Amino acid sequence: MFVKLMKSKIHEATITESNLDYEGSITIDEELIEKAGLAIGEEVQVLNKNNGERLETYVIKGERGSGEICLNGPAARKGHIGDKVIIISYGYYKKEEIDKQSPKIILLNNKNEIKNSM
Repeated sequence: MFVKLMKSKIHEATITESNLDYEGSITIDEELIEKAGLAIGEEVQVLNKNNGERLETYVIKGERGSGEICLNGPAARKGHIGDKVIIISYGYYKKEEIDKQSPKIILLNNKNEIKNSM
């Protein structure tokens, strides 16, 4: 049996852009992708703290060091520039792996710079 657990989280990211005319996804600064242990194309859940919206989409690489967090396509309807979001990825783990699993968590400041990581 496998259990679905949080694998990584980007906490308190600020939406910097919204692009309705893109086919879909969330663009994330490449540095944040790496620090959070995400992969390009990986499914993520995006939780908007401002309006309570929740959505699932996939990761697209943004410019390194830009602080970019952009909702693309239909996801652009779920948040506005300046909204705070939490971006979470999950993994499936065997029961015996659960105690060894330690999610990567990065906390951001208002400029989407890493304030703290765990």
